[in-house]
Amino acid sequence: MTGTRQRATAEMVARRANVSRVAVSRAFNPHTSLKPEKRALILKIAEELNYTPDRAARALVSGRSHLVGVIVPDVCSHWESQEIDALTTALQNEGFATLLFKTRTDYSMDERLLAYMRGFNPDSVIAFVENVKPTTLARVLGRAVPIYVHYPHPGSHGGPVDSGGPLYDRLNVLQHDGIEQAVALLQGYGAQRIAYVSGVARSRANESREAMLRSVMAERGLPPPIVAPGDFSYDAAFNATIDLFRIGKGADAIFAANDVGAFGVMDALRHELGLRVPEDVKVVGFDDIAQSHWKSYNLTTVKFDLDERVRALVRLILRRLAEPSAPPLEETLQTRLVVRGTVG
Repeated sequence: MTGTRQRATAEMVARRANVSRVAVSRAFNPHTSLKPEKRALILKIAEELNYTPDRAARALVSGRSHLVGVIVPDVCSHWESQEIDALTTALQNEGFATLLFKTRTDYSMDERLLAYMRGFNPDSVIAFVENVKPTTLARVLGRAVPIYVHYPHPGSHGGPVDSGGPLYDRLNVLQHDGIEQAVALLQGYGAQRIAYVSGVARSRANESREAMLRSVMAERGLPPPIVAPGDFSYDAAFNATIDLFRIGKGADAIFAANDVGAFGVMDALRHELGLRVPEDVKVVGFDDIAQSHWKSYNLTTVKFDLDERVRALVRLILRRLAEPSAPPLEETLQTRLVVRGTVG
């Protein structure tokens, strides 16, 4: 055979199935009513003809692209990779495809990428970084209302979304309960000198986490945490722990900004400093990634429930699409402590 193979059309499927063009369109939308036998026949013929609906044409008619943009600072770290995987699966189950965009190392976004994002006309954008401001996204996105993940500071419970700026929705992650449970457990085992191995300094999640830890420790009559600078990575936490004990005065408990950092802390304590966990130093992480329960680490950690977090994000998308002109929408996610073998 020579020449270009003709792409099958909805009209070709309709003629073969002896149905209307509208029936073909409805057969590919599981939310519309259509007799099961008719739907099955249309889909069978569509498969035989290798026909798939033209998404671009549908978007012109419906105003919906069924695309969701996701802006992340990293795609290979353990938490981000697990969250992207779960979120992509949940969005696909709702009929959305995912567009992934990565920020610069300073968490800002290239203007060319923003223009590229606008060209896809996404139905929604989830921003996991605060440096890409709502004012920036509102300028380039048009009708899509972005969603931000927010980490309230001590004393607040999320607070209303700023009504003076552009419209955006928000998932509030409340860290107080999980951190309070962790500090109470450490204090119950006699820990007084608690260190915090931080994440990236410019990360608002890290700033809020440290501020919440300081607040909880003060409430419980403990001195402020000793801060050992890290960047959420294993290596930075490993080296910060060695410095904490060889240059500083050490600690009897270490709270790491994330689980990967806690792994670095534990390996430095055990393999470089000759200390036992939890007998000599107790360790707490944050996130509860899949690797936290591995027997080599068996890490006590403050848990974000990943499934709950993903469901909340999907709800925000669906609610906004159902009510495009609604005021700012919010969902709230709590944290809790998962106790394993690194405190005790």
